[in-house]
Amino acid sequence: MTLSICTAQLNFVVGDMPANAQKIIAAARQAHARGARLLLTPELAICGYAAEDLFLRPAFIAACDDAVKTVARETADLKDLAIVLGHPRGFAPEAAAFSACINAASVLRAGQIEQTYAKRELPNYQVFDERRYFVAGHKPCVFDMGGLRVGLLICEDAWFAAPARDCALAGAQLLAVINASPFHLGKGAEREQIMRERVLETGLPLVYAHLVGGQDEVVFEGRSFALDADGSVAGRAPGFEEKLVYAHIHPSPGAIRIEADIAAERSLEADLWDALVLGVRDYVGKNGFAGALLGLSGGIDSALVLAIAVDALGADKLRTVMMPSPYTADISLIDARELARRLGVRHDEISITPQWEAFKAALAPAFAGLPEDTTEENLQARIRGTLLMALSNKFGALVLTTGNKSEMSTGYCTLYGDMAGGFAVIKDVAKTRVFDLARWRNANDPYGSGANPIPQRIIARPPSAELRPDQTDQDSLPPYEVLDAIMSRYMENDEPIESIIASGFARADVERVTRLIKFNEYKRRQAPVGIRVTRRSFGKDWRYPITSRFRA
Repeated sequence: MTLSICTAQLNFVVGDMPANAQKIIAAARQAHARGARLLLTPELAICGYAAEDLFLRPAFIAACDDAVKTVARETADLKDLAIVLGHPRGFAPEAAAFSACINAASVLRAGQIEQTYAKRELPNYQVFDERRYFVAGHKPCVFDMGGLRVGLLICEDAWFAAPARDCALAGAQLLAVINASPFHLGKGAEREQIMRERVLETGLPLVYAHLVGGQDEVVFEGRSFALDADGSVAGRAPGFEEKLVYAHIHPSPGAIRIEADIAAERSLEADLWDALVLGVRDYVGKNGFAGALLGLSGGIDSALVLAIAVDALGADKLRTVMMPSPYTADISLIDARELARRLGVRHDEISITPQWEAFKAALAPAFAGLPEDTTEENLQARIRGTLLMALSNKFGALVLTTGNKSEMSTGYCTLYGDMAGGFAVIKDVAKTRVFDLARWRNANDPYGSGANPIPQRIIARPPSAELRPDQTDQDSLPPYEVLDAIMSRYMENDEPIESIIASGFARADVERVTRLIKFNEYKRRQAPVGIRVTRRSFGKDWRYPITSRFRA
């Protein structure tokens, strides 16, 4: 007998249990009509991932329980359909709030909860904090699908050998893994390789169901897949889109064969672009903002953020503002206008010179006899931030900040200035990759928003904050190729300073960059949330004290 499995690669909203339940019910009805007899939902699908300290609220767990019952009740008429539903489940309501629930997957059939599996391996690294909320399970879960025995795992379980092995020992013939595994560059290939190890260890084929969507700083890219018992890819869903994905399981006396569509592999730039677009779209949409606005400078960072935002939201939901000062070059004005024209967004220009002169006049008595320095530079940035936030308040649009990871690392940004805003789109994108992405977007138009949107001069010009005459970023920082390499080794990979120096970097550059990373922790604590796209971002991945005298 052939078993048709549908993976519900869907985008859920954290805390919207009624809507999430209805989305699952609709998927179940559609899958059943197409002949599927097993529906796999992602990890914690009923409440969205990750609900964080909402898991500590008994009322939240109770609402999740009600939504699970709704799904069971409203799919009871779907003959012979089993649903694997991800949800939290309380097990000791009289206990203290902490660790009073499990990360569960229940098998629903004929309106009943047939059995419930508790996730065994609870990750507590990178963005994960599951031991704060969940108690680990310890038993395997195997259920029958018309004579085919299916072993159930939840995400991190499959990154360890024991849970899959225990499923095999309990008689499983196929592994079903439901997941909410955050994206970072290269994670898709890493997942497939780890799952291949489980398949080869157990001799069991595997179906991997994955979440899609943006949630605060993390993005889930979907790309659900299936592996045959020899570890080869039998199916792979497209990434970064909602889709009901079907895999047909063909049992035979010798082996089980999986038949499914296989989406092509893609470039890292394509994945990164889609992750950023999805992160912006879901943050703006799920939080109910009318649209977004940002300050254009004529530079590469704001140009890239605008191109991402237009692909995410559409030109009609975007507004740009150029705020020139006496140090703004004419070509910056020209390039910003051209960028906005190419992308079809509303573009305004508001000079900050009157406000800047007024601030300087007000401060003149206090600053008497002192030369101009970064104080006056930061005043310009803070005036711009104030204007953008005023427009945000008046029109209900979210301010997108344009700082990149290199700037966040070194503090090359102004508190309450260019850091002012609600969402930091490229906060986890290093400057060198900013240039790569800009070139990639000019050569590709994945959302039909317009080809070649970023004027070449913006990409070619030396980066400058334009806060004083003839300023370039390299007046204050090492070349970005050097800075980004040191930052990646030290911040993302925890490489010691002496090791970085021994690999060929100048001691002065390494000391400078690492000192700036340490010193500017106080700024990053006050930065807006931004999209995580690397293995380690300045967010939940990075939890360093502000007050500390240790530097690795």
